[in-house]
Amino acid sequence: MKLYEPVLQELLSESKATRKMLEAVPEDKFSWKPHEKSMTLGHLASHLADIPNWVSATVETDELDFAASEYKPVNAGSKAELLKIFDDSMAKAVECLKKASDETLSGNWKMRSGDTVYFDLPKLIVLRNFVLSHSIHHRGQLSVYLRLNDIPLPSVYGPTADEAM
Repeated sequence: MKLYEPVLQELLSESKATRKMLEAVPEDKFSWKPHEKSMTLGHLASHLADIPNWVSATVETDELDFAASEYKPVNAGSKAELLKIFDDSMAKAVECLKKASDETLSGNWKMRSGDTVYFDLPKLIVLRNFVLSHSIHHRGQLSVYLRLNDIPLPSVYGPTADEAM
């Protein structure tokens, strides 16, 4: 088995639940946020939709240096744009993973800002922690935002309180 195969399987599995959660985001609530220090619902959903793009950033490069990059977070202006960002980033992630060699995935990837190194780990671990776990974390956060707005939650790992059993 190639190293990318379990990561790809998990990415595809989790993406189904993530897309359902993104589909539940109401466009008229994009500017809502639960606290002054929190992201808006639209920004959080956009961030979640963009995370699969980090697969290619991890596989195809060896580091991200915020001090030297021109990285700008995406910010969807509509639900249609939000879902397009997610679908496009997933398609790109799947293709990238399918091409990734075991040698590439065993190499390290570093995230830093100038001299401050946040982590320096094997790419396979970065894909698992920084991409997949990060996505799951923000999907959970998004579910709280939706619940606080009385938006019915779609199932993720089983029925929700909003779905008939």
